[in-house]
Amino acid sequence: MTLSRIAPALFVLLWSTGWVAAKYANLFADPLTFLSLRYGVAVVLFYLVCRFFGVTWPRSRMAISHAIVSGMFLHGLYLGMLWWAIGQGVPAALSGIIAGLQPLMTGLAAAYLIGERLSLAQRLGLFLGFAGIAIAVLPKVFSIDADAIPAYAVAVNVLGMACVTAGTIYQKRFLREGDLRAVATLQYVGALIVTVPAALLLEDLHIEWGIGLFATLVWSVVGISMGAIALLLYLIRRGDVSKAASLIYLVPPLAAVEAAIAFGEKLTLPMIIGTGVVVAGVYLTNRKPVAPVA
Repeated sequence: MTLSRIAPALFVLLWSTGWVAAKYANLFADPLTFLSLRYGVAVVLFYLVCRFFGVTWPRSRMAISHAIVSGMFLHGLYLGMLWWAIGQGVPAALSGIIAGLQPLMTGLAAAYLIGERLSLAQRLGLFLGFAGIAIAVLPKVFSIDADAIPAYAVAVNVLGMACVTAGTIYQKRFLREGDLRAVATLQYVGALIVTVPAALLLEDLHIEWGIGLFATLVWSVVGISMGAIALLLYLIRRGDVSKAASLIYLVPPLAAVEAAIAFGEKLTLPMIIGTGVVVAGVYLTNRKPVAPVA
């Protein structure tokens, strides 16, 4: 079985654990402080990997700048805004439906900015994926006291989705070449440029050192920051960004299953039905077109 076949499923599985990791991380540190620590460790580990394998670094300042800027959007702004918004009171269910905006935004932006053409089935798949997310989480969202959710935090969460969309398009347009390990290292440097000042400005830099923190940090760095992100960069470079982005639709339903296992959160019938709709949407978006009969 080749990497191209297992990469999409493996990416979704690894990336979905980020929601569980975020919940654990909040027990031990402020969100932006934890992200800064996570990105710092990721930079060091990726750099060591690059040195060990003799990776060739980008030779031009422009290529280095493109990698850093894409990291500022993909990691620094996106996850920073998402984690900060959740820390301010945005429920995970509402954050999940907001996350469903990203594949739609990416698909529409890719058509205008880099000329990607989507078939009717692919466009239907994108909208089906968003509909599935809505079916899965909206009933829970409607049961939440809206007055208890800060409007500014919701706005920041939505802005985070716009940032990851911009980062995905930027990655596809300006980082078509170069070793992905070197690109990932520079991207986490860009993430630090965003998160460290934000943590210093907005938080008390609270960290509770212990086994729980280290366990969460190890998985966040090795499983997500290194494993999942390397797969995402591979998928973006290998195919259409709208197809890679559509995989994000699978993350909230899978994260809900993981949360049910890890924290005993209840799985509802709408979540199960919505997940089925999401799977259908992702299939339509990513399936290979049938070759015409000669």
